[in-house]
Amino acid sequence: MNLSAFDLSGRTAVVTGANTGIGQAIAVALAEAGAGVVAVGRSGMDETAALIAPCGVPFHPVVADLGTVEPVARIVEEARKLGGHIDVLVNNAGIIRRADALDFTEADWDAVMDVNLKSAFFLSQAAARAMIGDGRSGKIINIASLLSFQGGIRVASYTASKSGLAGLTRLLACEWAAKGINVNAIAPGYFVTNNTQALREDAARNAAILDRIPAGKWGHPSDLGGAAVFLASRAADYVHGVVLPVDGGWLAR
Repeated sequence: MNLSAFDLSGRTAVVTGANTGIGQAIAVALAEAGAGVVAVGRSGMDETAALIAPCGVPFHPVVADLGTVEPVARIVEEARKLGGHIDVLVNNAGIIRRADALDFTEADWDAVMDVNLKSAFFLSQAAARAMIGDGRSGKIINIASLLSFQGGIRVASYTASKSGLAGLTRLLACEWAAKGINVNAIAPGYFVTNNTQALREDAARNAAILDRIPAGKWGHPSDLGGAAVFLASRAADYVHGVVLPVDGGWLAR
């Protein structure tokens, strides 16, 4: 196979939650493959900008809180200004709230569902409209979770949102594949991020998690770069509706 199929030169990729962790690592990987990057996050993107600068690709930060759909139109508009079009959308922005199901509050339920599922859908919708309106194909990559497959504990709204995102990935693939838009998802396993800090600091939970992972270690956000580049590239043109685990073998055990 010609490796140029993985080349993203001339493409414009929007990555949400790109100011840190998994989103930042994916943004850097797409830039290294040649894509211009529109990095969306709630805080400054200086660190992400510095990591992408050596790649020599266009970069544009967008400060936005995806707790509501208010920024959606602005994100799409700024992305089209950068590259003239949108080729790739990575829905990575996500939050988590922890409490026993008996004590879970409506506020924590709504906050997680709004960011992890509602905004992901409406940003996908807006990006797809732009792609179709421009007469271009495109790639949408949702960041799902092991809890798209499993129940988990003490994270009711997170599990619901990530299970919903997996279902939404398949639905959008069914509707948009014939329109030239690939919709797929990556399901990270246990990665070193802000969202997992509480687990890593709990000695018993940390040990139990490591004991279950065949690879014997937590993932690093950079471990997701290859999967993201593949799903964003021409190499994945006939891949639709997949939820790809990148989990150190967790689901295989």
